[in-house]
Amino acid sequence: MTGTNPSPVTKQRQRRGFVRVEVQVRKEDASLVRDVATALVDPERETETRAILREKVAAPCSGGLKALLASAPLEGIDLERPRNLGRDAAL
Repeated sequence: MTGTNPSPVTKQRQRRGFVRVEVQVRKEDASLVRDVATALVDPERETETRAILREKVAAPCSGGLKALLASAPLEGIDLERPRNLGRDAAL
């Protein structure tokens, strides 16, 4: 498609923030993926659909170990341990 001008419909969709996405899925999932795409562009269903997909499907954003530790529930966990000075090297 190099060197071709996009159609007026494509230009309008691009101005509205749409992008074309190509995916490969199993035959039995094709209609489901189409239904999801349709729900995402339906003004009455897009917000709820997006929220459900983020909650159930999207991978959580990884902020690394620091973020994981910051979000960990540490109440009631004993984080103290006896100090170990090692063994006497003279023995």
